[in-house]
Amino acid sequence: MGTLFLRTLREDPADAEVPSHRLLVRAGYIRRAAPGGYTWLPLGWRTYRRVEDVVREEMDAIGAQEVHFPALLPREPYEATGRWTDYGPNLFRLKDRRGADMLLGPTHEEMFTLVVKDLYSSYKDLPLWIYQIQTKYRDEARPRAGLLRGREFVMKDSYSFDVDDEGLARSYAAHRAAYLRTFDRLGLPYVVVSAMSGAMGGSTSEEFLFPCESGEDTFVSCGSCGYAANTEAVRVADPAARDAAGVPARSVHDTPGTPTIATLVEHLNGRADVPRPGAGGAGGAGRAWTAADTMKNVLVQLRHPDGRLEPLAVAVPGDRDVDVRRLEAQVSPAEIAEFGEADFAARPALVKGYIGPERLGVRSASGVRYLVDRSIARGSAWVTGANEPGRHAVNVVYGRDFEADGVVDAADVRDGDACPTCGSALGIRRGIEIGHVFQLGRKYAEALGLSVLDANGTQRVVTMGSYGIGVSRAVAAIAEANHDEIGLRWPASVAPADVHVVVAGKAGDETLAAAERLGAELDARGMTVLLDDRTGVSPGVKFKDAELIGVPRIAIVGRGLAKGVIEVRSRRLGTSAEVPVAEAAAAIAALDVG
Repeated sequence: MGTLFLRTLREDPADAEVPSHRLLVRAGYIRRAAPGGYTWLPLGWRTYRRVEDVVREEMDAIGAQEVHFPALLPREPYEATGRWTDYGPNLFRLKDRRGADMLLGPTHEEMFTLVVKDLYSSYKDLPLWIYQIQTKYRDEARPRAGLLRGREFVMKDSYSFDVDDEGLARSYAAHRAAYLRTFDRLGLPYVVVSAMSGAMGGSTSEEFLFPCESGEDTFVSCGSCGYAANTEAVRVADPAARDAAGVPARSVHDTPGTPTIATLVEHLNGRADVPRPGAGGAGGAGRAWTAADTMKNVLVQLRHPDGRLEPLAVAVPGDRDVDVRRLEAQVSPAEIAEFGEADFAARPALVKGYIGPERLGVRSASGVRYLVDRSIARGSAWVTGANEPGRHAVNVVYGRDFEADGVVDAADVRDGDACPTCGSALGIRRGIEIGHVFQLGRKYAEALGLSVLDANGTQRVVTMGSYGIGVSRAVAAIAEANHDEIGLRWPASVAPADVHVVVAGKAGDETLAAAERLGAELDARGMTVLLDDRTGVSPGVKFKDAELIGVPRIAIVGRGLAKGVIEVRSRRLGTSAEVPVAEAAAAIAALDVG
């Protein structure tokens, strides 16, 4: 380490939000180069390459072949698939000196499709599985969390090409199994959840998530039947329609001082002249009002990739909120933007805070597209805005008093909600996406003209699958999963070295020579060694650095030499033992590192 390009830090970087970011910077693995971009330092690059090696080995093992595309790409293929526009501001666009539009590749479906089209034309050439490990670029609006959400990152993306859907299913299963083995080898806990395809397109889609409180993804799982899904992809069954024959007619009431759902419910429960739920008429018996009896009509703007803004109203039960990410996943490639004061001013028919469904819908006076959450059953009655300041309407029935332009899954999913498969309570957790697999189908092949002759001499459009692993993100995820209050604790499969040898004696004494001999013995056993032979640095500082850097085996050559022993520690297990010098190399090689 006396010559290693390394500088550890005692203080956390100011912009660090999650443990992986904090520790990778402090331990000298990465350094910030620009917002969302990081330089890999020697220790970090060693760890990254070991992760990459595991990914590559598992892809090669299933028969996939590695290729490599440029990062600088022409506009035309992305124009053909619509993604030049669909990616919106997330795409890095530029022009060359001749004025031709170019982009920095965010993902490479188009290029893989075109190279197969250029070289293959018969069903005999398929199935084909090809992959690359390459840097990608996306202009994230808010890069954060170090390697977890950057503008430049490394992905392994692979693609399968088959003649039919049965072949695609086999390709998908092979890649999925390879991913299970990959994450097992990397020492990453994971769950596999149903997911949305988003801008990628396609049908079947699953995410591999590392459960972690600092993750940006939220997922649900059922302990009874094993169902698991990203909250964006949770699909509940359509509720049975209700019989509204006994529901009283819609009535409007003054509801002063009710700016929130809670105050509205309190106000209604204090009124004797407002028919209670299930009462059958004014003043009749009935249960108390709850937030679940109210309906919120939430207005947003859809910002389409071409910059066009479209107003959208979404109805959800009053005890729920609109999950913006869940909604955004279903209106992709559009993004959700705020419906502001100027937007209300432009539509005077909409009374802010008191919006009722009667003035919503493409055929209404406002012309605002109106979607209701799937949980709102036809025939159900609600309390909602009356389109007048300070007034609400009671017994507003879906299908009798208003209609919608469509149905959407927009309400937030919560812990304890019913599993859509078995009805048991769902648990909700956060996680980091580390892999994603898609059955793309024929979207890209049709757009770019990829077809082959089948056994009957008929042209068949090829069906594709896409399979991604965030390689650089995996480094951060492994760090998130393997650290304690004093530093990193790398699994042996990805650590930057197998052994960290600390020289804890004075310069020029026997300890350095003994440490070098130990290092040579370990090297002869095929183990990589990080030797801390720095002079002018106290043993205490060296110990702290060893704990921070997180190599799984630590050997301390110091005062124990006088007794003929070397201290050996397992960083992950926290164990320590003294072993005779002559047996040290064998003991280190056999050490349980967890």
